[in-house]
This record gives sequence, C-alpha cells and structure tokens, in this order.
Amino acid sequence: MQKVSFFKSIHVKLVLIYVLLIIIALQIIGIYFSKQLETNLKTNFQDSIRQRIELVHYSVREEMLKIRDENTPPSLEDSLKPILQGFSTEDINKINVVDRHDRILATSEDDQAIVGQRINEEIIQQAASSETLLDKISLDRDTGQRIWILAVPIMDNVGSKEDLKGVIYVQSNIEKVYEQLNEINRIFAAGIAVSLAITIILGILVARTITRPISDMRKQAQAMSKGNYARKVRVYGTDEIGQLAIAFNHLTNRLQEAQSTTEAERRKLASVLSNMTDGVIATDRKGKIILINDPALELLHDSRETTLNRPIASVLRLDQEYSFEDLIHMKDSVNLDFSMNDAPYVLRANFSVIQKETGFVNGLITVLHDITEQEKIDMERREFVANVSHELRTPLTTMRSYLEALAEGAWKDENIAPTFLNVTQTETERMIRLVNDLLQLSKMDSQEYELNLEFVEFNKFFTQIIDRFEMSKSQNVEFIRLLPEKSYFVDIDTDKLTQVIDNIISNALKYSPDGGNIRFGFTVHDNMIRVMISDDGMGIPKENVTRIFDRFYRVDRARARSMGGTGLGLAIAREMIEAHGGKIWAESEEGQGTTIFFTLPYELDEAGDWE
Repeated sequence: MQKVSFFKSIHVKLVLIYVLLIIIALQIIGIYFSKQLETNLKTNFQDSIRQRIELVHYSVREEMLKIRDENTPPSLEDSLKPILQGFSTEDINKINVVDRHDRILATSEDDQAIVGQRINEEIIQQAASSETLLDKISLDRDTGQRIWILAVPIMDNVGSKEDLKGVIYVQSNIEKVYEQLNEINRIFAAGIAVSLAITIILGILVARTITRPISDMRKQAQAMSKGNYARKVRVYGTDEIGQLAIAFNHLTNRLQEAQSTTEAERRKLASVLSNMTDGVIATDRKGKIILINDPALELLHDSRETTLNRPIASVLRLDQEYSFEDLIHMKDSVNLDFSMNDAPYVLRANFSVIQKETGFVNGLITVLHDITEQEKIDMERREFVANVSHELRTPLTTMRSYLEALAEGAWKDENIAPTFLNVTQTETERMIRLVNDLLQLSKMDSQEYELNLEFVEFNKFFTQIIDRFEMSKSQNVEFIRLLPEKSYFVDIDTDKLTQVIDNIISNALKYSPDGGNIRFGFTVHDNMIRVMISDDGMGIPKENVTRIFDRFYRVDRARARSMGGTGLGLAIAREMIEAHGGKIWAESEEGQGTTIFFTLPYELDEAGDWE
C-alpha cells in the first residue's frame, strides 16, 4: 500500500487549515485590540497630563501676572518653584518655565543650576512662534525611555491682543503606558497560546471524525486496485460522509461483480484465442499491436516481444502498400506472400474494425489463415488440368489431321494409308497409356488399391528385372551390377515394384548415349534397402531435380514427348514406393548423368530357410 506523506495527509491539512484560521482570527483580534488599547491608554495618559498642565499653566500665568502688578515682587523663580514642584509626580519627569528668549525661568527638578540658562528645544520655539500647544513622543537621551514632551505657550492679555509671556515645557514618562501595554499583550499572547493548544486538540479530534472514513475509503480503493474486494468501509454515521461510505461499499460490490464477469469473459476469450488454429491479432486505435495469440506467432515465425507495440502494417509487411487507415477500410482479404526461394508460404489476412457506439474506431482485428497448401493444391490443379489438356490435345490433333486426310481419299493410296493408320494407332495407344496412368494415380490418391505383398528375396527379384532389360535393349549401353552377395528379403507387391523399376530403367535407357553405362546396386542402412539406378545421360539441372517426381513434369518436354512419355511415370513410382513405406529421390548433375534412389524396409533371413 502506498504511504501518504505526513504533510500531504488530509488529516494534517484539515488541522492546519483549522489552526491557521484560528490564528488569523486571533491575530486580527489581537492587532485590533492592541491598537485600540494603545490608543486608549495613550489618550487617557495624555488627557491626565493635560488636565494637570492646565492647572500648572493657570497657576504659572497668574503668578507671572501677580509679579507684574506688584511694585516689589519676589523673584519669579522663588514664586514658580513651589508651584512646579507641587505638580511634579511619577508621571511627570520635569516641568520648565521658559521665557520668550528661551531662558529657563523655573524648573521642577532638584538641580536649580539650569535656571537662567538657555534651552535649545525646537518644540519650544515652534510653540512660541505658533502660540499653540505642541506635543511629541521622543526618546530620553539619558534613560533611552520614551517620553511625551508638551510645550504650552503662556499668553498675557494686554489690551485687545494676547502677548506671549513664555512657554511651559513638560516631559512626562509615557514609557509606563507602553510597559502596561506590553504586559497586557503578554497576557493576551498567553491566552492565545492556551486557546491555540486547546484549538489544536479539538481540531485533531474534529478532523479525525472527518478523515477516518476518508482514510478507510482510501485504503479500500487501494485494496480494490489490487483486486481485493472483500474489505468494506466502516460507516460512522448518517451524514454526508456516512452516505458516501455506504455508496462506496455498494460500489465495491458492483465492481466485484463486474470484475468477476470481466474475468470470466477474459478467460473465455483467452481460451478461445489459445485454442484457435487461426492467428488473431488486435491493435489499438493507432494501429499498434496490443494482443496476439500463439497461432499467429507461429504463422508469422516471430516472437511476442518483437511484435507487441509494433505497427500491424509493418508486422504483416504491408507498410509499403497500405497504411493503417487503408486496412481499416479494407473489405476484402489480403494474401501475404512470405515465400522464400523454393519454399512457398502464403497467409490470408481478414480485417475487422472495432468501433464504439459513436462510430469512433477503437482498433483493428486481423485473422490469419495459412493457405499455402490450398494455394499449392489450386496451382497443382490448374497445372494438372493444363497438362492433361495439353497431353490429350497433341495426339487428338494429330489423329484428326490424319483421319481428315484419310476421309478426303488418302485411304485409297496404298502407300500413304498404312502410314496414316499406323500413326493414328500409335497416338491412340499413347492416349490409352495416359488415361491408364491417370486412373492409377487417381486410385492411389483415393487409397482405392491394395498391395498384394509377397515375401521375396530382393537380390533375385532385382536381378531378374535387370536381365530382362539387358536382353531386350537395342542401344549400345553396358549394364554394370553392384549387388551384394548376401541375400536380403523384402515384403513387397512385386507387380507394382516391377512397374517402378521398369519405369526408372526405361528412363535411364532413353536418356543414355551410345557407349554409356547404366549402374545397378543397393546397400543396406538401418533396416532399409537403398536401391540405386544410375545412368550417363544428359542429367538434370540442379533447380529441377526435386521436381521430376511431379505429375507431367519433364526436363526436356520435346524429347520426352517424342519418346512417348506421359510425364507420369516417376509420379506413379513415388506413390508406389511411399505406399511400401519407403522414399524415392534423385541426384543429378547436368551433363554428368542422373541417379535414382529409393528405399524399402527389409528383413534379414537369419534362419536360412530361403535359398
């Protein structure tokens, strides 16, 4: 099962989102509260200082006016000092009274040495010039704490206008306000921390109620992807998540049923494909092979690894003639010629398109059939009909010509008529031999014959046939016998085997030149007698050696026909030898002669009952 990263877990995400929302809300509340608290504290502090400074302003003004009206006034410093010290508290660091020339007239500080000195404060000059109250918050150079500086001009009403008498310069300790604000903020932060801790715990508990069924459904989905449909999701309630869990369990049951049905159909399809004798190939919508059964691989002589994901036109060697779109619209079957040299190999491909209900092409199904034998049979049938027609047409044409000549009066000519009749008789016998050979081949093809087997000594049997041909031969050809002295016995049909050997020797005599040799012999290998008949004739081209046993095949058609051959002798010989359980073949070299071999099973005479 695939593990989910901690920070990617929906449980953690829900808790984080929940906590972040709480933090953002508390942050907004804290900022607003802090700003409002700071504003209120500063406002209260400043209002308190202003109220006291107003009293100081009134007292200082009255004192300065009193001294102006008296003839013998006391010193201004002595009269103002008690007033300023009386208003000096913990909140007010110092109060200075400054005249219009920026000289200190009085101070609330213990150090009275500054009285009479000039004070260089920009706020005093600005308040004096503007004749308005000014204030600012600044840092104390000595303590580094924040102080609130207040400059209040002292005005004297002279006539109809006010005259500036001086400025009251006040430094108040506003740092206590910020310390109080920081303390409140610390308390508020502690409260936020406690609330966050409680919120996180509650968030985890709340998130678990949401994520637990989702986690169960995730585990179930992963189990379903591996084919396990037995596991069910636990239902924790009837809310939306509970209804989702119920629907998920229902979906699991439906998927299990669908999977079972699909698997059964897949097994059926796999069984059908594997047991089909025809090759089946399936492609995707792009023409690449996605499925191929074993018979198709055998027909194509290819492996599954090299065919899958390859274009079907390339695998079938049709890419030079057809594209995949052409194959989709192909209505007729296509013959695939995989022949090599003298080995014919032809397949037939039928194409069927896989389409969805919307008509969208989803792939292509190709069925392959091996039609090599069928094509070969069709070709042999056509060739057989053509050969038979040709073989019969030649004598029939000759006979018609001579019979027409006889009918026109040639029969009255005693010199010409016998010759014409002799030719007609010869051609008639030739057609009879041809028809008899065809009937004999037909019986062999349909298995409508029986072998009359006899247990004979092959040495004597073979020698008698050779003697018969040696006594009746007309050519100057020498017979050479290479026969073993030991006797070998075979179970054969003597009539049919005599016909085979007669045909082979007749061919050897036909094609042997005067003064040539014909060699006869046989050897024994693995309980088989291998018979050899060899001549010194014109031989057979190498590419035609394997075809001389085909029906109507002649190496030299003109010469063979002139010698009366039908082209069926060796074909009959092959059928008869194979019926005896043997094989027949030829070895030849053009200009060097031909050797015919055939084999027969034999039995060794161990008891010595035969002579």
